[in-house]
Amino acid sequence: MNHPLLPWIAAAIFAMSVLHTFSTKYFEHLAHINPRHAGIWHLLGEVEVVFGLWAMVLAIAMFTLAGKVHTLEYLDSRNFTEPLFVFAIMVVAGTRPILQACGGLVQQIARLAPLPTAMVNYFLLLSVVPLLGSLITEPAAMTLAALMLRDSVFSARVSERLKYATLGVLFVNISIGGTLTPFAAPPVLMVASTWQWDLSFMLQTFGWKAAIAVLVNAVLVTLFMRRELLSLGEPAVARLTVPPIMVAIHLVFLLAIVLFAHHPVVFMGLLLFFIGFASAYAVNQDRLILREALLVAFFLAGLVVLGGQQSWWLQPLLMGLSADAVFYGATALTAITDNAALTYLASLVPGLSDEFKVAIVAGAVTGGGLTVIANAPNPAGVAILKGKFDEGVVSAGKLLLAAIPPTIVAAMAFRLL
Repeated sequence: MNHPLLPWIAAAIFAMSVLHTFSTKYFEHLAHINPRHAGIWHLLGEVEVVFGLWAMVLAIAMFTLAGKVHTLEYLDSRNFTEPLFVFAIMVVAGTRPILQACGGLVQQIARLAPLPTAMVNYFLLLSVVPLLGSLITEPAAMTLAALMLRDSVFSARVSERLKYATLGVLFVNISIGGTLTPFAAPPVLMVASTWQWDLSFMLQTFGWKAAIAVLVNAVLVTLFMRRELLSLGEPAVARLTVPPIMVAIHLVFLLAIVLFAHHPVVFMGLLLFFIGFASAYAVNQDRLILREALLVAFFLAGLVVLGGQQSWWLQPLLMGLSADAVFYGATALTAITDNAALTYLASLVPGLSDEFKVAIVAGAVTGGGLTVIANAPNPAGVAILKGKFDEGVVSAGKLLLAAIPPTIVAAMAFRLL
């Protein structure tokens, strides 16, 4: 962009969007006390709308200052593969056959443990499912974990303390749980090819440390909330209502979309075919979560548009840090910007030391649970679970506080082990 004020205006708009994400609960409160204008307040209170809304403000500013040609060139240069992929994987992963398969597996494992089933089930949803994200990708793991938590723990009358503690651990564990492989976590995916990080490197450098942190976080929150979990009683046993062949077909669709995650022409074509297939066998389906997935995609697409204008201050800030300091700097910066954006900016700089590369990725995934915008799968979890929170809104401040303890555990694992 050739207008000198545009970078500063883009940074100001980005700052407003971040502030907006911390204010959604206030807008929802306004909707409750001012029903005459509840529509606009509800719209402003939808966290998934925030970045898409401010991205449109940025586009209008670009049209005004830089003109139509430059604005369209910028928008066309943005890569929207990630928002499209999250949309596709959410729709497929949130179907009844997939949930039935995963829920049945979790319940079978829970019955084998010599502990109350409710506690074991809760522990597995916060540990095994996030680690599964290294195979099925983090957005798919988030969708599965959030839906199963919604239909089990969050379906009962539980305290806000339990809800936020669960969400904080879930977000952190999803963020670090995808680092066992080079293709599942967005911040790793951004650099794996450029820096030639393969499966062996990820397991030796990140994977085992992340697995330890995930298990420790899940154990600690389960023990901390054990009294309330035990009061819930045994979870309901899911009835096997979907034929095995239907489950197998859904798993094939899910696997195919994961395999072609970098090719939107392919995975969006698969999604459209899947929607037709699901409609043909509606008896084996619940409502497809198309609305939730579209809102999440809108959120992430807005983040792509806004984030593309922040490299002028983010990249020098990161590159000015030492390898030790960049870990903590990346962890903190992730709270106000997408962690994949941070690692992508680092991948553009030649000659970085191996220590610096590891530190910035470790910091980016460590801070991935601090806010809704910190990691691409987080908006999916919020979209699924927010209806269970007070006034239907996840408080950004309370989420931040709840995510700090598991973030500290993750930081200790990556820096001390």
